[in-house]
Amino acid sequence: MPTIYNIPPEKIIERTVEYLKGNVSEVTPPSWVTFVKTGSYKENPPRNPDWWYVRSASLLRKIYITGPIGVARLRKVYGGLSKKGNVGKHKKRGGALIIRLSLQQLEKAGLVKKVEKKGRILTNKGISLLDGLATEVQNKLEKNMPELKKYR
Repeated sequence: MPTIYNIPPEKIIERTVEYLKGNVSEVTPPSWVTFVKTGSYKENPPRNPDWWYVRSASLLRKIYITGPIGVARLRKVYGGLSKKGNVGKHKKRGGALIIRLSLQQLEKAGLVKKVEKKGRILTNKGISLLDGLATEVQNKLEKNMPELKKYR
């Protein structure tokens, strides 16, 4: 049975976004989502109107792979480089409120749970959801590209 590790990240995140939008009512973007930047190093807000779902799906995948993981470490993951002209580039962290609210919504949905002093991990429901979606994506990829079966 394929898992997250066998599937390209963009494919599994794309399928998880579809699932979150259609089936998980707890994951909804806040009203201020169209105006906010995802970090202090950014100049503009995201252009993708579904970026909240993409970030939530990405968080699920990241927790699956590296969990338990906390907000501080996730801020480093979603951070970037600020451009200050001739001064040079400096590392900046991503926005903590976006990560925290998205994790809280995923907790309400029962996909993520908090472990004291360690961070967040996926629940059994979250693990089975991502494994099921990975199986769907793998079957779809094999149907479109039969030569993938050789490398499995």
